[in-house]
Amino acid sequence: MSGMQPPFYRIEMLPALHGDALLVEYGRARTRRLLIDGGPLAAFPDLEARLNALPAGDQRVELVVITHVDTDHVEGLIRLFAMPEAKWPIVAEEIWFNGWRHLEEARDLGGREGELISALIHKRAGERWNTRFGGKAVRVQSEAGEHFELEDGMLLTMLSPDAQALKGLLADWRENAEKWKIEPGDLERAWAQLVETTKFHPDSELTLGPEDLTDDLRKLLKGKDGSKANRSSIAFIAEFDGKRCMFLGDAHMRVVCDSLKRLGATKSAPLEVDAVKLSHHGSRNNITPQFFELVNAQNYLVSSNGDRFKHPDRDAIDAIILGSRRTPTLWFNYRSPFTELWEAGSTGLGPKYHTRYPEPGKQGIIVEL
Repeated sequence: MSGMQPPFYRIEMLPALHGDALLVEYGRARTRRLLIDGGPLAAFPDLEARLNALPAGDQRVELVVITHVDTDHVEGLIRLFAMPEAKWPIVAEEIWFNGWRHLEEARDLGGREGELISALIHKRAGERWNTRFGGKAVRVQSEAGEHFELEDGMLLTMLSPDAQALKGLLADWRENAEKWKIEPGDLERAWAQLVETTKFHPDSELTLGPEDLTDDLRKLLKGKDGSKANRSSIAFIAEFDGKRCMFLGDAHMRVVCDSLKRLGATKSAPLEVDAVKLSHHGSRNNITPQFFELVNAQNYLVSSNGDRFKHPDRDAIDAIILGSRRTPTLWFNYRSPFTELWEAGSTGLGPKYHTRYPEPGKQGIIVEL
């Protein structure tokens, strides 16, 4: 049929400093969207500018995912949702976020950033909160199925968190809330603090594989991230028109790999995906040799300028280069001293990997699947 555009699936890693802010657009006859995290507060102007650039009358976002409560993922969305909903630059059909009531299945709110974003969702869009999970926790639920379908056939398959990961966040969340004198579940106090916090207002040939990881590198890749917040991170596979991307937030590899094995991935029959948004900005604490046994990916996406925690870690990127079953392409949303280390090795005859950076003078990058 003439005039009909072909299916598209693109991932825009917005310039989110040391954090994550991802705008996913897909569709056929019209554009559908997911917004995954909002970066730290200092990156909010870039997030706001991008969302304000959406076409008039076409600002619908099928799903907003707040993966977990770390400031480099949540602050930008606290700032966004602090505006009256009539002023939001998007129309959010559903919001995924695990608040205090989803940890205890009892109350509404939890830890400081968690309290603030929970208060906002509760006040602004409570009826759209974790709708596909019946208002309960967004998590792996093997007994109820792993798959959720968005408009036009975008299929989401849950990888994290599991019930154990959510339970592990309870004590940590309560401790953080106590520091700010917020009793978990006290909606009015959380709202009052938010009002007082003015900053929130305004294929190539197979060459190497998992077995090629060196012993020294294996010793470094223990995948032991101690953060309970990261462990509770929402992670999933998003598949559209035969293209798959794993969005890992800051998820722990044990939880992700357990889910992959339950979905049938093995070393001899790994899950084929087009892209992986690396967990925790390419930290070596969030990647393991087992991951490369269970996943066969072409593209690896790194969201970080390195200015806070010097991510991505060299060990993690080296593991991707050595452990990938295909010649991988590394995508960076910043050109910085922490990301351009791999540019030279991606050129010449028969490189072991490829690199992609933003255009000169630009920040942020779009990956077309």
